[in-house]
Amino acid sequence: MKLPVSPPTSADILAKLLTGENGPARFNLLFQKGLGAAPGGKYRHWDTFRHAPPLAGYTAEEQWLAVRMARDAMSRPLPLLDTKGRPFTVAMPAPALEFLHQVDRDASGNLGGGFVGAEPITNSGTRDTYLFQSLVEEAITSSQLEGASTTRRVAKAMIQEGRPASTRSERMILNNYRAMRMVREWGGQPLTPDLMFSLQRALTEGTLDDESAAGRFRRDDEHIVIEDETGTILHHPPSATELPQRMVTMCEFANGTSDTEFLHPVVRAILLHFWLAYDHPFVDGNGRTARALFYWSMARSGYWLCEYLSISRILRRARSAYTRSYLYTESDSNDTTYFVLNQLRTLVRAIRDLHEYLGRKTRQLRDIERLVRQASSLSVDLNPRQLALLRHALGNPEARYTVASHQRSHGTSYQTARTDLLRMADLGLLRQFKVSKAFVFEPAKNLSERLDAPG
Repeated sequence: MKLPVSPPTSADILAKLLTGENGPARFNLLFQKGLGAAPGGKYRHWDTFRHAPPLAGYTAEEQWLAVRMARDAMSRPLPLLDTKGRPFTVAMPAPALEFLHQVDRDASGNLGGGFVGAEPITNSGTRDTYLFQSLVEEAITSSQLEGASTTRRVAKAMIQEGRPASTRSERMILNNYRAMRMVREWGGQPLTPDLMFSLQRALTEGTLDDESAAGRFRRDDEHIVIEDETGTILHHPPSATELPQRMVTMCEFANGTSDTEFLHPVVRAILLHFWLAYDHPFVDGNGRTARALFYWSMARSGYWLCEYLSISRILRRARSAYTRSYLYTESDSNDTTYFVLNQLRTLVRAIRDLHEYLGRKTRQLRDIERLVRQASSLSVDLNPRQLALLRHALGNPEARYTVASHQRSHGTSYQTARTDLLRMADLGLLRQFKVSKAFVFEPAKNLSERLDAPG
């Protein structure tokens, strides 16, 4: 990846401006233009800002001075320090406030309150089904961001069927799924270094060349740097000797015990993601750990909807923008606002995608329910789990189901899952047979014809 061009310093631009012809007057007039921190609603980095059309009579550098000073005026320092001991900062420009409003409106408060189409994830009969789907999606795409190559279909089947992983990529995904469930079980308990070690250990179990690297800090002799696929070094993490104290400080920040001023909880969750990735305290699993911590922090602050989102799916689509947001932060005065805006944009997109997904699934289940009611040979009601399986069976005539896979997919008890499948077999919607000692079910050969029959 091409490294961004670092901006000129405010001091250098100011000195040049003030010593020029009519410098003080031009300086005052420039600030009367009111460019603000995000001209045109965009919080641009110098790398792209320098190509923007300039104001008449002012250079790109002079405009950057006005913008940078507006940003500095609204910035607050963070307890996170860079490798030279300088604090990172964060600002709240208008675009960030707009995104935060959308997240507050759609992802918190009463369960489902204000979120159109939330019924499938607030209904006790379908909620666990969608939670399973979201955990699987995040486990797969978060691992794919770190190099896992298994397809979504194979990985999902592995988790549903409960079979052991057969490759390193499958192991990464299975670990990620289990770790996301573990983070969910943490609830509101405070973050500690021990919890961090247990999370990283869960994420990397069975995937490391040196298994002793699980659940501990990296060492100085392990020479960890962040580089792209061409070998260009993008980031030098802090020295390993600093990591114990840095993690203590990070946990204090995560728990809200070190702040003197209010920091929006969504911003705190995003900065926790950035912090872990910047410190890179482990030999492997840092990116997955960082994203898992984001989910923990959001849930702890009451953003219940995030359980059903996959931010990694969005980040995977725009991987370069995700990486650039880190690089922009480090190259421009440790301004984490670039990263915060990237993640807020991702979060809002994930909420919108979930809304569309739930609407689509709701329509599909209603269509299936209508077909079942109209079928001349089926004067029965199927529950939401059975309708979801029936929809899948119609699109996947070669699929096979077991009591265990149905149980995992819907987060229900073994007996409930067994009853669901046996009832569908009795109705002729599934064919039941044995493999070894276990019952297996597959779509009936005439399934679509049965459902097309008019009532």
